[in-house]
Amino acid sequence: MPSGILLVDKDEGPSSHAVVARARRYFGIKRVGHAGTLDPMATGLLVVLVGRATRLSQFLVLDEKSYEAEIAWGTATDTMDRLGDTVATHDGRLPDKRAIERALRAMTGARHQVPPMYSAKKSAAERCTGWRGKVWRSNGNRSPWNCTSSA
Repeated sequence: MPSGILLVDKDEGPSSHAVVARARRYFGIKRVGHAGTLDPMATGLLVVLVGRATRLSQFLVLDEKSYEAEIAWGTATDTMDRLGDTVATHDGRLPDKRAIERALRAMTGARHQVPPMYSAKKSAAERCTGWRGKVWRSNGNRSPWNCTSSA
């Protein structure tokens, strides 16, 4: 049975699950997984574990991860991402660099985070309901979950 680690440079579009499904078909085995989900819109490194290497997942998911993002100032969408419908715009003065840095510092560290209404997060072990484009709309049960971020 094949075993190993695949470092996949995931393009925008496929979900992490779709990449794993493709690897399962390619290798002809069911024992394939990944060490951390990337949203369909996200690009970057997806660590795919094949065969006996799936045992490493418990260690790899503990590693720190870093993300880069692009922000479009002055537009709010119903999904809180670029795929949503615009619900508000702001033509006024944008925040200066200091204000942005203060806001980022305030989001650093351990805290409770409420997932957005459109989320792939599961609630009570059930996937949120109401398909909209490529995201899920919450059934309203958006209980906070713990997360930690660092600068």
